[in-house]
Amino acid sequence: MLENFTLPRLLPIGVMLFNLLFFLIAIPIEAYVVNRRLKFDKKTSIFYAIATNLFSGTLGWVIFFVLEPLLPPEIKSELINYVFFNNFRYPNTQATLILTTFIIFFTTFLMKFLLLQLLVFTLREDGWKKPEIVETSQRRQLRRAIPGIKLQTTNLVTTTLIANSLSYSAITIILLIRNR
Repeated sequence: MLENFTLPRLLPIGVMLFNLLFFLIAIPIEAYVVNRRLKFDKKTSIFYAIATNLFSGTLGWVIFFVLEPLLPPEIKSELINYVFFNNFRYPNTQATLILTTFIIFFTTFLMKFLLLQLLVFTLREDGWKKPEIVETSQRRQLRRAIPGIKLQTTNLVTTTLIANSLSYSAITIILLIRNR
């Protein structure tokens, strides 16, 4: 697989600048949603939004540059046409692009959720402390508290989904305005 790997000689600077614009749009939107829904302070919300967006963006570019040399020539040609000339040669390419966009959206959502969950877990105040042995009365209290833990995970999922959806919607609106 890696013997056919080559880095592209021409970098799509326009696409990279649009990616920077998308970061500048997505980070404040997602930080606002995290701040409002998870009740974090603004600094922590911005940190989480920056970390999740830069991680998912970097991983997305790495995946793109790894998969691009493996694509069939027809898809490469369509990709080059879209990146440099903003048009498609074949009519069925738009359907493929829409499917790819949905895959990217849900993959990004999953990456952001897992990273946010990891960040919340590792950066909490008690850190990696091992729980102490609990007495019987405290066990009852923990059993009552477990639904709260489940609710917190559900809250992380819905918050990540809302934040990702809003940022992708804003980016889609900008792309639609750009294509007019």
